[in-house]
Amino acid sequence: MRKLFLTLILAVSIITLVSAQEYKTGIGLRGGFSQGLTLKHFVTEKAAFEGLLSTRWQGFDITGLYEIHGQAFEVEHLNWYYGGGAHIGSYGVNKAPWGTSGAVLGIDGILGIEYSFSEAPINIGLDWKPFLNIVGSSDFFADGGALSIRYIF
Repeated sequence: MRKLFLTLILAVSIITLVSAQEYKTGIGLRGGFSQGLTLKHFVTEKAAFEGLLSTRWQGFDITGLYEIHGQAFEVEHLNWYYGGGAHIGSYGVNKAPWGTSGAVLGIDGILGIEYSFSEAPINIGLDWKPFLNIVGSSDFFADGGALSIRYIF
């Protein structure tokens, strides 16, 4: 069992190292339970920073993520990614599920898949971004899924 686990980790690592991103920078819209703007910029062939400015519960938050990308299912232009980061924001009076308003600060994870069209400078992604508020409430939210559409260059 241990050999199988180590072989699987090695295979995923090799696949991740071989693949490269389809673009350098992308900017666009993100829609889900929280919606807003997304900006993703690759700093290496497989690593990117993504910034999100989004609204939810009559408030806003700013999220910064570090993501690792790799080719998915051996399909050209299709990539999966995972990563983590943090957010800071503020929510409206009595609109947040915990019943109070105010500032929040927390940590985020992300797991997603995206496709870059070769015919047009467009990228579309689907992700799951759970988060844990540390300041303002200590609640965990697993409903952070979204669809993003970006102009890439």
